[in-house]
Amino acid sequence: MTSRAEAVFAAQNPQELAARYDAWAASYEEDMDDHGGPQEAAEVLMRYVAPEARILDAGCGTGLAGQILAARGYRRLEGLDLSAGMLREAGHKGCYIALHQQTLGDALDFPSAIFDAVLTVGVFARAHAPSRSLAELIRITKPGGYIIFTLRPEFYVSTDFKATMTTLADAGRWRLVETTAPFDGRYKHFPGINLQVWVYEVLRHA
Repeated sequence: MTSRAEAVFAAQNPQELAARYDAWAASYEEDMDDHGGPQEAAEVLMRYVAPEARILDAGCGTGLAGQILAARGYRRLEGLDLSAGMLREAGHKGCYIALHQQTLGDALDFPSAIFDAVLTVGVFARAHAPSRSLAELIRITKPGGYIIFTLRPEFYVSTDFKATMTTLADAGRWRLVETTAPFDGRYKHFPGINLQVWVYEVLRHA
């Protein structure tokens, strides 16, 4: 329902955001049934990342992107989300070999250079994961691996994401490989929202 969708974008802190997603988890897919981000991002990932790769679905929610990838032969998927309720729904899909309750923006409890790729769909948004999450995603991705994420074009320019992404590139931490043309995110409660998929190759950690 619209009120729950609006509520998550009005959360004041990660704890409040997690609680609101917990309350929404059971009906999330019914409310967001035609959201285009997971399909588009998964299709882009499949152009760059082999099925045998170890992939972190960061901000996996109920597992929509993971379900798409698993159906295409990706078997080493791990999901991460701040919401226990969303992770529970993701677990029912059976597409992840591990699920992790952690918060993007904090230090992540993974060794460096452990994943071949990271996928992040619908997470870099108002009241959600901050731009500082990107450096930590670089740390846990192997050099030569990919970080693939969705971002609204206007959010990229109106927040600090543009500066953060540019700074990381200028520092030689990653390089831009592809940015898709904007596409309709198909949020039925928020019509007219466009998204882009960004693809970066990780170069080094520091």
